[in-house]
Amino acid sequence: MGLRVRTALMATTAVALSVALAGPAMAAEPAGKDHTATLTAIQAAIDIGVPGVTATVKDDGTTWSTTAGVGNLRTGKPRSADDRYRVGSITKTFVSTVILQLEAEGRLSLDDKVAKWLPGVVEGNGHDGTKITLRELLNHTSGIFNYTADEDFGTAYFTKDGFFQHRYDTKSAADLVAIAMTHKPDFAPGTSWNYSNTNYVLAGMVIQKVTGHSYETEIRRRIINPLHLKATSLPGARVTVPQPSSRAYSKLAETATGPTYDVTNLNPTIASSAGSLISDSSDLDRFYGALLRGELLPGKQLKEMKTTVPTGDDSAGTRYGLGLADITLPCGVHVWGHDGGIHGSSSVAVTTADGSHSLAFNFNGDWSGDAGAVVVGEFCGT
Repeated sequence: MGLRVRTALMATTAVALSVALAGPAMAAEPAGKDHTATLTAIQAAIDIGVPGVTATVKDDGTTWSTTAGVGNLRTGKPRSADDRYRVGSITKTFVSTVILQLEAEGRLSLDDKVAKWLPGVVEGNGHDGTKITLRELLNHTSGIFNYTADEDFGTAYFTKDGFFQHRYDTKSAADLVAIAMTHKPDFAPGTSWNYSNTNYVLAGMVIQKVTGHSYETEIRRRIINPLHLKATSLPGARVTVPQPSSRAYSKLAETATGPTYDVTNLNPTIASSAGSLISDSSDLDRFYGALLRGELLPGKQLKEMKTTVPTGDDSAGTRYGLGLADITLPCGVHVWGHDGGIHGSSSVAVTTADGSHSLAFNFNGDWSGDAGAVVVGEFCGT
């Protein structure tokens, strides 16, 4: 499995999800209002060690929520349907939406080179911001090295000894990009695909440069406030998760065995605009439903967002757009969305192409559980 938080901290998102979703074709039995298969998949996650799960579905105007397991291993307190949690890479869809809104306003172009907005930032060891477009940042075809794959970064933030020493460190976006620049690019811009959190740290920096405001301010103004996402927040350097919320747990190790650690409190600046957002399942359903229904972007920009590139694993049925994955489920249903992992928290949010049927859920552990099975259960039935 590898170091799950390290790869999932904002990691091979859609790809990790898609591997779970790949499987033999099943006859399409749209789940509709029947959530039996969803409940079965959630219970299976608990049975193999996920401490707790919270999930909410919005389907043609109806809302259904469920919880399983515990939100606190010490007290046994259950999870709540209203739990707020760190959503990791789901943040990327919010960031991409802001960039596309700025394009719709004529304030930037997806074809702009990164160096136009961030001169001198992407250079060194073969990186060249004069040759990489904003579009290539958003669809992960830039070739820029992923800073969370840096060995020293991994040791400092994803191993037990490192995490407890460094969990409250504050990192600037420039710090994170500088780590990536100490490595060679993964490939020449536009020639391949590789998930890189650095791309979205840079996208957040572009938002700041274009608007004069932080990516947090623009997400609040453009998405959180208009959609009335009451449980959604950008924490900055705040180390706690707002209530109501559960504890978050990790093995902080390469394996799924060994001790379990409470990793709830941490400084999310290590994730920056690639993965720092906090939300709840209902808000995530609202956001992705509104996005796919065209409530946040004009048709031209939504089409750009949904223009996908292969991720190198066609068998898995996942293609990647601009901060949005297109996942073909084994029953043939397409869902659009993202997944995200950060210490002790694994989340998925997906919706149908018309935004009418949305599912968002969270595991408060980062070492086990088949998230893909939950998605298949909800959208394909048994």
